[in-house]
Amino acid sequence: MGLRRVLLLGEGNFSFAASLCGAEGTHVVATCYESEEDASRRGGAARSIRRLRESGAEVVFSVDCTKLKDYFSPEERQFDCIYFNFPHCGRKAGVVKNRELLAHFFRSSAEVLAEEGEVHVALCNGQGGTPADQPRREWHNSWQIVAVAAGAGFILSSVHPFNAETIHGYKCTGYRSQDKSFCVDGALNHIFTRSTPLRCFTPGSCKIQLESQKVSFQVPQVLVDKINRGFLEPNSNHPVQTVKEELTAGLSQAFPLQDTDSCLSLLHQGRLDGVCPSNIFWIALSPEETPSAEEMSPGPAQAVLFSRVDFCQGTEKNVPDGCHSPEQFYLRPSLLPHAQAIMREGAFLPGTLYLLSGPVFRKCRITPHTMPVFHEVLTVFAVNRGTESSCVQMLVNNITTTLHSLHQTGIKPNINLQESTSSETTELNDFAAFESQLGKIQYFICMETDPPGSCEKGSCVGVIRTSHELVGSELVFVFASLNLDLLAMLLCGISDWRMLWTPDTRFLRQFPRGELRLFKSFSLYPPSYVHDVSFWVPEGEQFDEVAFHTLARGVSGEMVVSIQLRDSFQQAGTGQRSLCYRLTFQSCDRALSCRGAAEMQLRLRQEIQRQLGVTLR
Repeated sequence: MGLRRVLLLGEGNFSFAASLCGAEGTHVVATCYESEEDASRRGGAARSIRRLRESGAEVVFSVDCTKLKDYFSPEERQFDCIYFNFPHCGRKAGVVKNRELLAHFFRSSAEVLAEEGEVHVALCNGQGGTPADQPRREWHNSWQIVAVAAGAGFILSSVHPFNAETIHGYKCTGYRSQDKSFCVDGALNHIFTRSTPLRCFTPGSCKIQLESQKVSFQVPQVLVDKINRGFLEPNSNHPVQTVKEELTAGLSQAFPLQDTDSCLSLLHQGRLDGVCPSNIFWIALSPEETPSAEEMSPGPAQAVLFSRVDFCQGTEKNVPDGCHSPEQFYLRPSLLPHAQAIMREGAFLPGTLYLLSGPVFRKCRITPHTMPVFHEVLTVFAVNRGTESSCVQMLVNNITTTLHSLHQTGIKPNINLQESTSSETTELNDFAAFESQLGKIQYFICMETDPPGSCEKGSCVGVIRTSHELVGSELVFVFASLNLDLLAMLLCGISDWRMLWTPDTRFLRQFPRGELRLFKSFSLYPPSYVHDVSFWVPEGEQFDEVAFHTLARGVSGEMVVSIQLRDSFQQAGTGQRSLCYRLTFQSCDRALSCRGAAEMQLRLRQEIQRQLGVTLR
């Protein structure tokens, strides 16, 4: 393994660099902006420079931190760590000029930093503008370091106190470009790392084997990076798979269990009674590829993403609401129809617990815990009539015991059943609200955590139904559906569902195979950007908010975290209705700059007018 290369910028008296020299396995390159003659006049600088050179470190003078690649040959540009302590434009430069300095510095650093390298920036208390600063300055009066770094593709991965007293021989200097010290009490060291690139794509195509025929369809834009991710593959170390495995193991100790995952199709056909059509991802197949109704019967199904077109704009080929025929296809919003098919076909053994699992897809409004795709596990259990209540309680007790055994994270789950009533349903989350559309629910499975987790209090993570559909049968079917993604979030302290789908390898590195751990975010205090959009809705037309939210998800690559209606009025004479929405853009895992958010807003405005039939104001 080679030496760890460390670059230090803007050194004053070189005392910080001298404290690092001699570290085993480290090669130090210490630089300053001044000439050697000017730098040597600072108190103690000559001694530190001599010590650095004697230890084998490089000392370079007259280095401009905004043009770093000019000072190093291509083979010398792979620094593992870059330090810039207390940057400043000098004299009485204000916050705007210092933001500009940081922006140029970060862009320059990106050209000489190793792929997994770090950039350390120490700032005086309050300058950074993050919640870590105490007290925290107003945003406009800070250096806005996280937003500035995002412009160069960096995210803030750690922040901790800059303890000058623990650095041997260190003495701060350079106050207003003079050989004077300054106060570093409460100073913070900000550690930045590279972000994965922002997504830029349009729908790809998905090929599915249905009986003997292969069919393909265009994947909705919002789902392109979520089809065929393999979270539930046997060797997956994703927390969603770990939760499923533990639940399966726990249930198998109490019931004979049969896993039927291999025969589930991604596509359903026809109408789904009780479900609002605007909540469904409708799929249009090419006429020559459309299978018959017989070919849509459950059979081996495998989804393969075989093409992805990389450009930013595109449309979702949905059939307009109200035009859905019995032959129309849609991405499955639930595994319940598969379970009901097992029941109707009699392909079951009384007393055996059947387990189905896989991703399901639902159009929904944007909230931190509402997902257009999540992994569902559904159990089906046939019991004798009159015993269903005791069997439901036994099932819930087993789930509760299993989840309690998973609190290696330090988060203890508390499970409780809520009987389904109209008053309670409105208080539960969107997952429960959609489940209510699928049919009558007997119980909601709710979960709280101790200490309180990131999801709302009493989050609904599952539902239980019973069915007496088989006429003349003494059997009652118990269906229990669980949202594996919500369970993983609660158990691992993950505050944003989008993190489950991040391509950043730092997420899965935190979860060894078969283990759940408390998640530590690698992107702290991500900046948010607010934009408004106003438009006219034609007279007599109903505006589909779910379609609007889905479009915002797709165009922004899930960067819109909030959409709020700010104003609404009807114009006299024309009958047109004006709507004004406020959108908040924020990423949980990638660097999103002010410019990047503005570009997303512009694309969204174009697509709103083109796809939703409104007129921009």
